[in-house]
Amino acid sequence: MFEKAEDKVNEAAGKAQEVFGRTTNSPGDTVKGMAQKYASQASNATRDATDTLRDQVTSNPIGGLAIAGAVGIVIGYLLGRK
Repeated sequence: MFEKAEDKVNEAAGKAQEVFGRTTNSPGDTVKGMAQKYASQASNATRDATDTLRDQVTSNPIGGLAIAGAVGIVIGYLLGRK
């Protein structure tokens, strides 16, 4: 839960740095702010996807095993090709 709050704070700080860079016409600050903002958004999206996946597997463990097995077979097939 604290990680989500941390992501939101980092996103706001990145947006502030981006606006500061645009205001002062500093491309370095603009790019750093954008990078921080988008990294925070990606972290938040990844965390949400992980939580959703965990909830789905918890509610349906047989389906989770079937999907994991299918993914393993596909990866094994792709790695075994020459």
